[in-house]
Amino acid sequence: MFQKGLKDIVAVHTHIADVDGDKGELRYRGKLIGELVPEHSFEEMMYFLLYGHFPNEKELASLQQQMVEGRKLPKYIKEIINALPQEISLMDAMRTVISAFCNRTFKNQLIEEQAIHLIAALPVITAHHYRNNKALPIIEPNPELSHTANYLWMLTGTVPNPVHIEALETYLTLTMEHGMNASTFAGRVTISTESDLTAAVTSALGAMKGPLHGGAPAGVIDLLNEIGDETNISKVIEQKLASGERIMGFGHRIYKTEDPRSILLRDKCISMAGEDKWLDLATAAEKEIIALLETYKPGRKLYTNVEYYAAAIMRSIDMPPELFTPTFSVARIVGWTAHAIEQQNDNTIFRPQSIYIGTKS
Repeated sequence: MFQKGLKDIVAVHTHIADVDGDKGELRYRGKLIGELVPEHSFEEMMYFLLYGHFPNEKELASLQQQMVEGRKLPKYIKEIINALPQEISLMDAMRTVISAFCNRTFKNQLIEEQAIHLIAALPVITAHHYRNNKALPIIEPNPELSHTANYLWMLTGTVPNPVHIEALETYLTLTMEHGMNASTFAGRVTISTESDLTAAVTSALGAMKGPLHGGAPAGVIDLLNEIGDETNISKVIEQKLASGERIMGFGHRIYKTEDPRSILLRDKCISMAGEDKWLDLATAAEKEIIALLETYKPGRKLYTNVEYYAAAIMRSIDMPPELFTPTFSVARIVGWTAHAIEQQNDNTIFRPQSIYIGTKS
């Protein structure tokens, strides 16, 4: 059977995630995402995806200590980051530096421990190269802060607003896993050759860099900036619809109903009403846009996707667009490593066939 791009071809059996586009459901290890995210931190969700159960108090304390240790970049890693030309993109820097972790000490760890190390290190690498590019002093990790809070701290050098921490953490936990997407598949193909975890994550980062997969929701940012104020919503959207423009942040290739991740991000934004004007604008705009889409495109059922509220959150915390895809990667590395572990535990090398369609002499 030939299927271009392997669309709808089943390649693996997995216990990690289930994406049901028809029902609008996303499950992590069998549990609906809506039942998990409000109750658990990034660290707890990460542990759940890696190990298959939530940590007890002792396991969580051990994980948190491992994460703090993983933020301490070795001297040679810092030297590699500092040696990179400024024009090297963040995604290229992340890919280059992650590949350098594969030393003897690192490889002697259990694969789960390697995963924790890389998950902890990736935002530190991102912040380090970002600040180098801006000619800003490097901010060292703060061991007293959570994974999400420390990421914001290292990017800005200021203690992050609790509202912004909560909003970003919700985004990170909702996007750390989403089934057999392109970057996850790339990582599983690499680990299936009996390569190592750093190679698998490097492959995944290479796939995430592509705009068809990890493209930043910059279009939604532009839309919200153009609207600017709740009084402008209808005018701006009606002009775009009348001229045939696509409304960014609405519609999804998999979900035929509401994206469950956008529902949870919306709920988070609503719960923070009055705390941030951009989150308020996004929730108000969504209602009017959906009503207008139903009027202009009846029966299409165009709902907000995860990019819409992700963009609102990124805008509210003043995160520049160049950090959107790297931040997506900071979340998705959890899924990549969980899939690599699963692949290694029940491995068959990926070896699809191709059909030759060229000439024969």
